[in-house]
Amino acid sequence: MNNLQLLERITLEPDKRGGHPCIRGMRITVGDILEWLSFGMSEDQILEDYPYLEADDIKAALMYAAIKEKHTISFGRMGA
Repeated sequence: MNNLQLLERITLEPDKRGGHPCIRGMRITVGDILEWLSFGMSEDQILEDYPYLEADDIKAALMYAAIKEKHTISFGRMGA
């Protein structure tokens, strides 16, 4: 699956989960997946706990987060 196909898995709906980016229109957000990974869950554990998710959903969440991180505004050093 190419990068564009992965990113197409990310959906934005104003009336779902406060408009946060979700996975394939489900109520699972990119933030949910990032949080689970940061807590130490493995990809296999996530997929076992949420069988309706696919491995490419996790890759899409990571890709989306990486792209968003690269496009943040930097304010430099405070007080400089």
